[in-house]
Amino acid sequence: MNTRKLVYLFFSTLLIGSASGAIVGVLLDVETYFSGGILNFFFGLLWMLGMSAAISLVAQMGYFAYLTLQRFALGLFKSVKLWNRVQIVLILFVLFDLIYLRYVSFASEEETLLGYTVMPVLLLVYSAVVAYQKQRETNRETFFPAMFFMFVVTTIEWVPALTVDIVNDTKWLWIYVTPLLAANTWQLLILHRLTGVPQNNNS
Repeated sequence: MNTRKLVYLFFSTLLIGSASGAIVGVLLDVETYFSGGILNFFFGLLWMLGMSAAISLVAQMGYFAYLTLQRFALGLFKSVKLWNRVQIVLILFVLFDLIYLRYVSFASEEETLLGYTVMPVLLLVYSAVVAYQKQRETNRETFFPAMFFMFVVTTIEWVPALTVDIVNDTKWLWIYVTPLLAANTWQLLILHRLTGVPQNNNS
């Protein structure tokens, strides 16, 4: 992994995260962006690109922190199978917290627990699909680490949005999570191509 590839990874991730967040932001609030003329659209889009870029930077820091954690955990547990089991437990724990804690913190009297289950389950399914693709391109032992990264690490990066009451609205949750998912998916699936070898158990 040379400097040129690191620079490519950084800027490509930044571009993908920024563009995805801006596109989703505009699509979810078309009336606001197109009702005030060309300048309103331009500055609104610029603001959305900037916010999405900042979120994608968080995703990049999270990915390198995850790679460090993966190395440390493999050294600590001395067994890939044991560490994978720990990751499964952590995935289930985060899934429960993502559903129940948000429900307890933000649900109104007329809202049900089921309504707070949709987004976490969709995130879990998406994480499994990306992890399966990672497994196909590398080896089967990368499935659970990839799923752990896509679900647990993305959720941790998503926490600032999840804990703010005014942001805890479906539209804004999607705007915040889209750059994270796009950036994390890209980083996870491009790294083994940049290094030229399968990332056995560590990506």
